[in-house]
Amino acid sequence: MATATMTQRILIIEDEPDITEVLKYNLEKNHYQVSTAGTGEAGLAAARENPPDLLLLDLMLPGMDGLEVCRRLREDPRTRDLFIIMLTAKGTEADVVVGLTLGADDYIVKPFSTSELMARIKAVLRRSEARDGEAGAKDLLRCGPVVIDLQKHEVTVGGEKLELTLSEFKLLSFLMRKKGRVFTRDQLLDAVVGPDVFVTARNIDVHVAALRKKLGKLGAWIVTVRGVGYRFEES
Repeated sequence: MATATMTQRILIIEDEPDITEVLKYNLEKNHYQVSTAGTGEAGLAAARENPPDLLLLDLMLPGMDGLEVCRRLREDPRTRDLFIIMLTAKGTEADVVVGLTLGADDYIVKPFSTSELMARIKAVLRRSEARDGEAGAKDLLRCGPVVIDLQKHEVTVGGEKLELTLSEFKLLSFLMRKKGRVFTRDQLLDAVVGPDVFVTARNIDVHVAALRKKLGKLGAWIVTVRGVGYRFEES
């Protein structure tokens, strides 16, 4: 498990001072280096000037809201790979789906516990280690007993070959490569069949059901995020 160090910097963009102080206190207590901004404009400028390792982004901000901040960060080459966790008091499906579509890595609905927030932060930051390690093993994806050989187009579970359709292979590869991140059905369809092919978003449910069945007990690793989509999470 990754441990926080002073090199892991978190930027909080939140307009409520009380919430900001609580977040800052708990993050620093867990050995993160923290900076804050009270508006979307100030947060965007801070992220561009000195990109942090992770951004906690409130959606309900005065002026430029969190969704617009997220969109601009993803369009900027300096910040497009920045990890973003959205903080939302509304918790509506529409807000979450839009945020994830814009490229947020995760979301958490207020009110939330400190332990839940820290667990989400650690899970997202662990992906930076996985991303850094991909350079030496681009042709192989591993998660527990599941191994995907991208070169051979082959999936094995505990050494046993799994027979998958092309769509199932693409879906599993995409989810494993982005382990822990939540994706909407539309995003997954784009990854599997491409953005120019007309199929309904619910078609992804069929592929997921088939994958879960073929994976057996490990099918539970494809987690349904109610009202949003799916994520791959080793449990």
